[in-house]
Amino acid sequence: MYFEDISVGDKLILSPVTVEKAEMVEFARRFNPVPFHTDEEYAKTTRAGALTSSGLYTFALMWAEYVVQDFGGEQTLAGLSMRLDFKAPVFAGDTLHGKAEVIAKRERNAYNGVFTVRIDIFNGTGTLVLSSETDTVVKRRGAE
Repeated sequence: MYFEDISVGDKLILSPVTVEKAEMVEFARRFNPVPFHTDEEYAKTTRAGALTSSGLYTFALMWAEYVVQDFGGEQTLAGLSMRLDFKAPVFAGDTLHGKAEVIAKRERNAYNGVFTVRIDIFNGTGTLVLSSETDTVVKRRGAE
């Protein structure tokens, strides 16, 4: 959608995703190799009591669901910024679901604008595990 077609308050429901242990650990070993994400025995001694997902992995799982519906779609030009807030641990086997909402938008120039989308990710019990805000640059209508 073009900038003009996106409205504050627009919402999407993100398809559920189950956290697969092997993939979760493989991601952590490569991109976030801390023991509570990679070492099962160590993780048992932590407050969480088990391996936890890297917040980056948790976000990536749901981001993959968001981009198939992305508000900007083919009119998206670039990401501008991103903020992630990790709220609660995510474990292997958790089924995550989420929602995305446009919470702000602003004109940037004659060619494009920026919208901010908040994505909230929940586990199977409805606990908020991650919240993010992403600013995305999107084309304005007639600015080709």
